[in-house]
Amino acid sequence: MRISLALCFFWSVGITHAQIVHPKASPFQEISQDVGLSKVHIKYSRPAVKGREIFGNVVPYGRIWRVGANESTKISLTHPMEIGDHKIPAGTYALYAFPEASAWEIVFHKDTTLWGDGRDAYSPDNDLFRYTVISESWPGAQENFLITFDQITHNSLQMLLIWDHTCIRIPMQVDTASLMEASIEEALSKEPSAQSYYEAARYLQEEGREYDRALNYIDKSLEYGGDTYYFYRVRSLILAELGSYPEAIEAARRSEFLAAKEGKDEFVRMNRQNIEKWTKLIKE
Repeated sequence: MRISLALCFFWSVGITHAQIVHPKASPFQEISQDVGLSKVHIKYSRPAVKGREIFGNVVPYGRIWRVGANESTKISLTHPMEIGDHKIPAGTYALYAFPEASAWEIVFHKDTTLWGDGRDAYSPDNDLFRYTVISESWPGAQENFLITFDQITHNSLQMLLIWDHTCIRIPMQVDTASLMEASIEEALSKEPSAQSYYEAARYLQEEGREYDRALNYIDKSLEYGGDTYYFYRVRSLILAELGSYPEAIEAARRSEFLAAKEGKDEFVRMNRQNIEKWTKLIKE
């Protein structure tokens, strides 16, 4: 009986300690990027070059690739987006690619349950769409596969796939204007604050449209919120776009004064630079 108990003890200890967590050769990463009022979130693993020839060898041409290592790469969108003529509903997709020497097919795939590239289980019938991208030569040598974002605006961004000396740029667009208009309408219909009017004015100013409407909003923010250097800063920029340089200079000087009182040196410098620029435009 004692031998049996001892064997059971050692057997259970062996089972308990059989699993060893070890570092992954291709480390996992999660990244998120805001674009306008939307977010792109990616989960992927990052294989390394390790002195190997990557594309055309480690990653064969003409065959599906999981865009990373280990399980399939997942991309999630909080709002609908577009790539070229293709619409992408909000949701989570597996991201695949079919690399070639000069161009790649990028695949947004609706089945997120497959391990890696799915091999025989992968079905093109579950592709949301395929998008062809011309590959670029990357000036450096990217050791670990990298997914990142660049050229980010309120309405668009580029998703970059970079490994070794190859870069793929995937342009993505989102209808932030519609989302923002709905947000402005909701905020201004419910006892709006000075900050609400300011945010609406700043958005229109940054987008370069509807300056008269933006001016009305920023004046409301000053009416409700009083003297604030960043309120006057935006007011000066709007007035300049409307060609009202004397008023823009007046607003910039007020912004400079208030910024100096709060030790906001960056705003002091920006206002002075604009005052100088707009003064020259008046004299021309």
